[in-house]
Formats: sequence, C-alpha cells, structure tokens
Amino acid sequence: MKLLEGKNAIITGGSRGIGKGIAQVFAEHGANVAFTYNSSAESANALADELSKLGVKAKAYQSNAASFKEAEQLIKDVAADFGDIDIVINNAGITKDNLLMRMSEEDFDKVIEVNLKSIFNMTKAVQRTMLKQRKGSIINMSSVVGVTGNAGQANYAASKAGIIGFSKSMAQELGSRNIRTNVIAPGFIETEMTEKLDEKVVDGWRQAIPLKRGGAPEDIANACVFLGSDLSSYITGQVLHVDGGMHT
Repeated sequence: MKLLEGKNAIITGGSRGIGKGIAQVFAEHGANVAFTYNSSAESANALADELSKLGVKAKAYQSNAASFKEAEQLIKDVAADFGDIDIVINNAGITKDNLLMRMSEEDFDKVIEVNLKSIFNMTKAVQRTMLKQRKGSIINMSSVVGVTGNAGQANYAASKAGIIGFSKSMAQELGSRNIRTNVIAPGFIETEMTEKLDEKVVDGWRQAIPLKRGGAPEDIANACVFLGSDLSSYITGQVLHVDGGMHT
C-alpha cells in the first residue's frame, strides 16, 4: 500500500544520510520528491535518477537552507515544477562539537543558523503556499540531544531544542488552516558518517540502547511517512522519539 500516492514532498539535506533514506522511502510510497543538496551535484542527480525509476517525479535543487532568500527561491522553484507542496521535511543540519570553553562564537552561530534558522526560513517560505492550499504537513528534524542535552554539544542541543519550541508554536498558529507541524527526534542513527567511527565505541553506544542496536535511516523515514500521510491527520505539535528507547 502506497501511503503517499501523488503527494509532493520537499526534503532539505536529501542527498545523503537520513535525508537520502527519507527520499527513497517516500518515492517507494508514491510521493514526488524535491530535495536539496549543498555541494555534491553528481550524487544528488544520481539519486534523482534512481527515484525517478520508481515512477515518481524527483528533482535535486542546490540550496542553502540557512539562507532566507534561497529558501524563498526554492519554494518558488518547487511550486513551479511540482504544483502543490504537501509535505516539507526540514532535515538539513550540521554539528560543530566542542566543550563550551573551547567553542568559538562562530561555531555556535553557524550551528544555530543552519539547524534552527533554516526551519524559520523554510516554514516562512512555504507558509503562503500551504495557507492557499488549506493543507500541509511540516516535519522538523530535532534530536534526542535536543531533549536531554549532551556535553560537548551545547550549540547543537540548543538548535535542536529550539526546533521543538518553534514547531509547537507553528502547530498553534497554522492548525486552523489544516497545516500540521510535528517533530521527529532521532537517537543514534547509523549512516555513512558513523561508519568512520571506531567500531568498539559504536558498539558501546548500541549496548546502552534498550533495543541494543542503532537505528537506520529507514526507521526515521517510516516515521516521516506516518506524519506526512493522512494516517496522522489529527496529530500536530508532537515530538516523536525514534531512538530505540534512549529517551523514555
């Protein structure tokens, strides 16, 4: 059963890791997928070709979510190419970890700009389109760290906690127009980035998780399918923890 048949979705940071996993699962569920990438045009266009073979429309856009102007342009371009915009998944994010005593102002500002201000940029840009449609599902990617905090990640935790507060406010502002805003808080998700880490360290993390394993991008993607589909039509302003029980 294809739960997203005919819906149009935008995924920021969609060319690798969790974003790529979401794009693939969305296409399998019948969604047309517009996704952004930052630098690697070759792999982004290869993914668009791969998704198109599933019988959906797919297109990659180079766009920096931290730029308000670029977010506005992205929404214009996607609306022109796809028509309605049913789902927006704000997934683009970075880390610049350090203890506060060693963290530069630049590293704090950059993480807030890319992770948190991008949510403002994208929501503000797509709001008019969704208000006209009188429908839409916005899914913002936070983190278990945004709820629990984590030493060495004050900038990242602040940005991800800010996403939760912003999303709950949008749920209240936009709900009367049938625009839903929800948050997914992933735990330890294994991607190409985690493959570079020491296996013993990674296994230690797995053992500390009640389900005794890291998550896969598909685990996050499946939660996005639920929140993007009509199955969740009465759910807004919620934080869905997809973390194997790390935060209970």
